[in-house]
Amino acid sequence: MITNRNILTLDEFTIQQLRGLPAATGELSTLLRDIGLAAKRVNVEVNKAGLVDILGDYGSVNVQGEDVKKLDIFANNQFMGVLKHGISCAGISSEELDEFVVFDDEVSNQSKYVVQFDPLDGSGNIDVNISIGTIFSVYRRVSTLGKPCTKEDFLQPGNAQVAAGYVIYGSSTMLVYATRRGVNGFTLDPSIGEFSLSHPNIQCPASGKTYSVNHGHFFRYEKGVQQYINACQKKDTTDGGPYTQRYIGSMVADVHRNLLKGGIFMYPGTTDKPNGKLRLLYECNPFAFIVEMAGGRATNGKQRIMDIQPTDLHQRTPMFIGSKDMMDELDTYLNNQ
Repeated sequence: MITNRNILTLDEFTIQQLRGLPAATGELSTLLRDIGLAAKRVNVEVNKAGLVDILGDYGSVNVQGEDVKKLDIFANNQFMGVLKHGISCAGISSEELDEFVVFDDEVSNQSKYVVQFDPLDGSGNIDVNISIGTIFSVYRRVSTLGKPCTKEDFLQPGNAQVAAGYVIYGSSTMLVYATRRGVNGFTLDPSIGEFSLSHPNIQCPASGKTYSVNHGHFFRYEKGVQQYINACQKKDTTDGGPYTQRYIGSMVADVHRNLLKGGIFMYPGTTDKPNGKLRLLYECNPFAFIVEMAGGRATNGKQRIMDIQPTDLHQRTPMFIGSKDMMDELDTYLNNQ
């Protein structure tokens, strides 16, 4: 098979980007390539999960009070292991771990960055073969280089992120990552075992025809959210008829679709869970950064997601994210309560 050399691999793309920044050290590029390697390892197991006794519950509960899947543990270990053995990460925090992990060795202590990740978002869908994913974000340390990283490195607001991304394991496996220079998507080419640039300079459409929300909790949502959902159901689009409701129950899949085609994803607080379910550090901040860099918006209903100052590694928050015009319309309902 002849490879199309007009298409850049992830490694080639990051090197090309590096050449345009003479002052860059290459550490972030190396870190992104390490994440790509871990994603490829996870992808192999996701695609043969039913054959290697890796489906089902692990038999424990994580800090969120959720049953841990076997593949959650595998994915967490892969990402933590690759980053620990690399040269560009001082430590990590993970949705699956109670506390952050310091890579306390001479090389890691010199690293400028820490990484936070949800190793396998939507893992409740593993057993029924629905798209799942990995979400990650990268922060520049605020602690002293040469010493172990500290908790303060991980409790930074989302606006301090230098990069964020996700991997979606679906009909094809795709890695999307954002820096302040833009958002780009790479699809895994199994013939060469490399992520190749397939979606350059992703821009989130200003509007769309899709809204994503769990209708089962409708009567537990605040009045403004209910009114907006009702408006979506009555909306007269250019093609006629209301918006289309699409909710997979895998945030990576839902937000990925809306990022590419336009739409809004909502995970509001409820009467019994006013802070919602999503994690600020592992899900909301990374996606907020990605979508904002692509031209969209993300809020908790009252303020910009990335302006929230975290106080806990596993802090939760309501989340509204998507196309700018749809988010602006949502604001009119939430602000009139």
